[in-house]
Amino acid sequence: MGELVFKPRYTITNKLLANVKRVAEIVTELNSRSFPSVVLLEMERRARELSAYSSTSIEGNPLPLTDVKRILKNRPEYVRDSEREVLNYNKALLELNNLIKKKRISLSLDGLENIQKMVTDGLISEYRCGHIRQEPVFVNDPRARKTIYWPPDHQDVRSLTSDLFEFLEKNTESVDPLILAGIFHRQCVIIHPFIDGNGRTARLATKVLLAKMGLNTFNLFSFENYYNQNVTRYFSEVGLKGNYYDLKDRIDFTSWLEYFTDGIIDELLRVKKELEKEAISPATILKEYHQTMINFIKEKGFITDKDYSMLTRRAKATRNLDFRKLIELGIIVRVGKGKATFYKLK
Repeated sequence: MGELVFKPRYTITNKLLANVKRVAEIVTELNSRSFPSVVLLEMERRARELSAYSSTSIEGNPLPLTDVKRILKNRPEYVRDSEREVLNYNKALLELNNLIKKKRISLSLDGLENIQKMVTDGLISEYRCGHIRQEPVFVNDPRARKTIYWPPDHQDVRSLTSDLFEFLEKNTESVDPLILAGIFHRQCVIIHPFIDGNGRTARLATKVLLAKMGLNTFNLFSFENYYNQNVTRYFSEVGLKGNYYDLKDRIDFTSWLEYFTDGIIDELLRVKKELEKEAISPATILKEYHQTMINFIKEKGFITDKDYSMLTRRAKATRNLDFRKLIELGIIVRVGKGKATFYKLK
């Protein structure tokens, strides 16, 4: 075979352009705000649960989200395959996140094999785990019980995958990262480089790509969740029907890219809403002495500094901070000046 050069066909439609802009806006907004680390850690944990649940559920894993949460929390010693799938995916998310944070990850053919090894560990025979496939593979429709897609021959997989990584490298500066990540995701599914775990591997690798491209909100977020809400639509957008060699020159990525960016917006907005709900930071949490002050005002109608000092025995400077905090939170207002100052509920 001659040299393979991957040149994906797609059109930058108005919708796609608007989506790319919208993602940039939301990400900029999220990145510009600081959230307490306890909130972020909790959100990261939840995103991992949701991703592990959704990404395995897309592939037919029957475990409900409540079971997934329980398994990830208790990590049972003896597990069924369905449980191992979830544990593997979660472990892969943790390891990849770690490498991203240390800036020690590069996506390559080896990197892709490593991801597939993590998701299929203990689930398929060892020679198929972490290795590009050496045999044919078919995609079946479980409902219709028939084959719907014949991926490329295994002899072509290595060169097709290398081409894909070369395309990424050559276009890093000139093509928007979202579009690159979207093209990568679909082409990876089309090539089907492995005997098993192709979807999960493609989704994890896409996550890495997005994070490497500076979208560092992505560890809080689970685009797998969006796909899992309508699996039929996801499969019809991401996959092909028929024989790869009959279709390869007519593949158009436009519709998939619109859908892919729609999903990212959908998830980012969900995360933004969650963060705003969760962002009751240490700065906004009320302590017992604040509550004492509020209760006193509710009873008497107002409070003076003298009242407050007798109630709590806090130092003058700390009392001033307490008053200021409740004013900033919009709970109380200051009335009067100097010695005649008192505070009442807003």
